[in-house]
Amino acid sequence: MFILAQTRVCSEMSAFAFLLSQNVRKEGIDMKTEGQIRIPSGCAIAAVISREGKRMSGELITNAMKPMHDRSNGLGGGFAGYGIYPEYKDFYALHLFYNERSTRKNCEQFLKEQFEIVKSEIIPTRKIPAITDEPVIWRYFVSPLKSVLASLQLDEKEFVARTVMKINAEFPGAYVFSSGKNMGTFKAVGFPEDVGVFYKLDEYEGYSWTAHGRYPTNTPGWWGGAHPFTLLDHSIVHNGEISSYDANRRFIEMFGYRCTLQTDTEVITYIIDYLLRVQGLTLEEAASVIAAPFWSTIAAKAEESEQKKLTYLRTVFSSLLVTGPFSIVLGFNGGLMALNDRLKLRSMVVGEKADKVFIASEEAAIRTMEPAAENIYAPAGGEPVIIQVKEGAF
Repeated sequence: MFILAQTRVCSEMSAFAFLLSQNVRKEGIDMKTEGQIRIPSGCAIAAVISREGKRMSGELITNAMKPMHDRSNGLGGGFAGYGIYPEYKDFYALHLFYNERSTRKNCEQFLKEQFEIVKSEIIPTRKIPAITDEPVIWRYFVSPLKSVLASLQLDEKEFVARTVMKINAEFPGAYVFSSGKNMGTFKAVGFPEDVGVFYKLDEYEGYSWTAHGRYPTNTPGWWGGAHPFTLLDHSIVHNGEISSYDANRRFIEMFGYRCTLQTDTEVITYIIDYLLRVQGLTLEEAASVIAAPFWSTIAAKAEESEQKKLTYLRTVFSSLLVTGPFSIVLGFNGGLMALNDRLKLRSMVVGEKADKVFIASEEAAIRTMEPAAENIYAPAGGEPVIIQVKEGAF
């Protein structure tokens, strides 16, 4: 594998496409002048959050994806919204794709044996020409049955996580693509700005939103493969290519996670869940595992305690170091974290205005959300940007 960083070739944009475009120009087949052929650095990511917990329409984040249209190729777009289900905030919101109605009946029977289902409904969508071949898209607001938790001796989060893994791995034609409380993921095969219209995101309000436009080349473009990827309230949107995928996957699957969704982004989601929920690490510590500092950087730390901590994290969780170019945004209840790879091989900028913080692959997306955005900057490689909503505001 090689990376053409100088030409901004992305994860999910093949090197072959780049080389082909160069050969075409050399042979004089394509008469376009220099600069008219754009090789984008792949997928588009964007996010917005209100530190005060003020809810914003999903139309805001949908529109933010429009100036980054060329970073996608129509094979995947999606969004995650937090604070969108206040009336069901104490229940897990399970969003599922089904390939047919008979699959839904079989899966619902299983769910009824595990959960109290307080509401079950089709997720509202608009019929638009840009989105086709949609599966059956359903949501359930559920609470784990106490009797089941007691018999298995599990806390409810571990139980829900295991249930998600079981459905995705053992129920052909069924896929849980969102499973958190007071949050939801909406994704499809299509350009993100069309996906937002399809799911009627203008009718939802949340204090935090993330978005993704996909450019897949190494993995299939299918509804389940679109971003965000989620488990419980953690969601990931990602622009990059994980060259350490096999090592990361083998390690994480030792702890009950099953990677079945045919994309490297899935493993990042499970790594986050494992480090934060299972191991109890802080966001900063999790970032120091995923984008671990170089040994020379650790050795240069002035404080011995910091050296010891970073050495410990690199040693104990060495198989969870994510290598390759990436920029990710992690959404969670009450906040966001943005993170680049150590060498910053993928673009990501941050801006703010009043109580809002904006994150995107390009400044143009931030300006679409807030033309007067201030303090625009590009975080350094491996430097986490963490924004949290003030306590009690969500």
